[in-house]
Amino acid sequence: MAVTYGIDFPFRDSLEGKFLKMTTTPEREIRANLIHLLLTKKGSRYFLPDFGTRIYTYVFEQNDAVSFDLIESDIRNAVKTYLPNLDIQSIDIQNAENDPTYNIQTSGTNEDARLFRVGSLSDAPYTATVKINYTVNNGAFTSSDFVIINI
Repeated sequence: MAVTYGIDFPFRDSLEGKFLKMTTTPEREIRANLIHLLLTKKGSRYFLPDFGTRIYTYVFEQNDAVSFDLIESDIRNAVKTYLPNLDIQSIDIQNAENDPTYNIQTSGTNEDARLFRVGSLSDAPYTATVKINYTVNNGAFTSSDFVIINI
């Protein structure tokens, strides 16, 4: 029997008889935990009302430095509280117009498991791109990866 760590993201049916697909590597589990944290609306989780971020509230906000600073501080505070072994190296937030992949047509399925859209998987334009570079330190080993979220 394979070792599983937690629920994978995005949610999918399990082909092994479990209700949901589970992560099978620690790196995949950390990425799934980060995405669960980022995409959970703050206040929507019972018994943990501070779990999550307010990323959804920035969808219709201005694309300026003030909004981008608020998004960054919200992400850093949530990660610091709920994922203490994850060190954020950098958070890069750009306007959609400045993003080189903005005009690329996608097919609704993401080839890269690190790219997520808040809202839908359609080709509709988004307002900002948030790229989070992180390092995980679990004592003896460290690993680095990134997550991109289109708001």
